[in-house]
Amino acid sequence: MELSIIIPAKDEAGNLARLLPELAAVLADLSIEYEILVVSNAEDVNTRVDASDSRARTLKQAEPGYGGALLTGFAAARGSFILTMDADLSHRPSVVRDLWEQRATAEVIVASRYVSGGSAEMPILRLMLSQILNRFFALGLSLPVRDLSSGFRLYRADLIRTSPFGARDFDLLQEMLVRLYCDGWRIREIPFDYRPRKDGRSKARVVKFGIAYLRTFWTLWRIRNSILSADYDDRAYDSVLWPQRWWQRSRLADVTALIGSNGPVLDVGSGSSRIIGTLPPGSVAVDILLRKLRYARRFSRPVVQATVFALPFQDGSFPCVLCSQVIEHVAREPQLFDELARVLAPEGLLVVGTPDYGSWQWPMIEWLYARLAPGGYADEHITHYSRVELLAEFMRRGFVLEAERSIVRAELTLAFRKGRSDSFAGRGSHV
Repeated sequence: MELSIIIPAKDEAGNLARLLPELAAVLADLSIEYEILVVSNAEDVNTRVDASDSRARTLKQAEPGYGGALLTGFAAARGSFILTMDADLSHRPSVVRDLWEQRATAEVIVASRYVSGGSAEMPILRLMLSQILNRFFALGLSLPVRDLSSGFRLYRADLIRTSPFGARDFDLLQEMLVRLYCDGWRIREIPFDYRPRKDGRSKARVVKFGIAYLRTFWTLWRIRNSILSADYDDRAYDSVLWPQRWWQRSRLADVTALIGSNGPVLDVGSGSSRIIGTLPPGSVAVDILLRKLRYARRFSRPVVQATVFALPFQDGSFPCVLCSQVIEHVAREPQLFDELARVLAPEGLLVVGTPDYGSWQWPMIEWLYARLAPGGYADEHITHYSRVELLAEFMRRGFVLEAERSIVRAELTLAFRKGRSDSFAGRGSHV
């Protein structure tokens, strides 16, 4: 089964009688195997009868609310892709063709009223409120989507089936976009023209929609601003908080200056950092989190999922190895430093960045951060290194300190040159 179309339909019998034949005609032109699932509550007998007459499968809604209807459809859908749309003819069936044709360009395709080429024919007050709500939540959640409230969407079905959604009202639309984007999946909007419903009254009241969004906003805000969010590292470069933005850009400048022209770089623990896009051709980004690597595809460098304790590369594979803001997040194990040394070519350059816990500046910054943002980034640092400790770790492995940079003497970026003899060859090498 290629496509499942889910239509929440409460008291929509009259509209379904017109929608379903039009939809079937569009789907016939696509020449794909599909199913249409109409979801309504147990009392809505007329809607279920009209849907059955059009050979659509009818489902009794398992949970209340608009979101509950969608979740009922998701559980029953058999298609590789899932398309959701309204029953009121405000979603023109012809747009289904446009959504389907774009399925390879992103994991979520949104039919949007508010991108170039789209439009919305609705009372001016409702239009203004809708645009304000969408703009507010897009900015508040740092989500690059203009029409978060559009329910006319195409999803890759396997992503929907494996995501833990908690919302059960209109805020499910917002939650789905946030969770999928934070997992590194791509969202694309295409324009469509929204027209008023034909019969009945809209279930998606703007005020009710806004209340549902406000109810879930803080939960989603925490997800968006978690260090685990796919775009956390990249987004920090454009943070609205000037200190964070300045710090990230200072780090980028330090790292790129130290890397210089030493050839292809292995970026170990790359996250979704914008540093990846500055690396020379032949470079590779490595991280343990798939969501970060999905997002990092936009930097046009090869990405590999692996742990720093077992890098899947042969001995001496890279003339330059970068490990920035990683070692403080993992256990203090000699194998970590051994692996960085092993994959680095003889006389290669190793660039390591981490906070300096031997200074007074970083502990003070972390203390302030913990009080201004409880549960924030500071809690992620489980191993604390000082400059002296780092020098000792690498010098006993035959490295020589070649250069160093710091940000307000709190964060170190050190460049070490490896010796001529490769004493790490054969130590647990990986292919």
